[in-house]
Amino acid sequence: MTVTDPTTAAAAIGSSVRFTKTVSESDVYLYAGITGDFSPNHIDETYMQAGRYGRRIAHGTLLVGFMSAASVRFPLGRTVSLGYDRIRFLAPVFFGDTITTEYKLASVDPDKRRACAEVTCTNQDGKVVAVAINVRAWVD
Repeated sequence: MTVTDPTTAAAAIGSSVRFTKTVSESDVYLYAGITGDFSPNHIDETYMQAGRYGRRIAHGTLLVGFMSAASVRFPLGRTVSLGYDRIRFLAPVFFGDTITTEYKLASVDPDKRRACAEVTCTNQDGKVVAVAINVRAWVD
């Protein structure tokens, strides 16, 4: 179902889609190159071996990209993202982790032509690694 009119979106409340991706070393390096975030947390294995996690971690904001990928798979029609609220990175994501991002429609405000979704990223062990609320607006 593709919702083109926010007044009809209420039927879709609670429905969800998922996006799954395994985080590779190349994903992290390409993301570092695009953003300029070359923190040793992400690219220096020796540096990270001495710390709490013992190895490199993916950028938390890479997970926001996964959230975006999930959002475009949800059939809301012509919408744009107004942003992500309450973003929290709850656990590290390591190279090789498989992240499943669930995008679940939580509310629709037909008067404001807005929709909100709860977004959750979970690793292959079932551990929640990130959460957020996505706000979208219809632009028809």
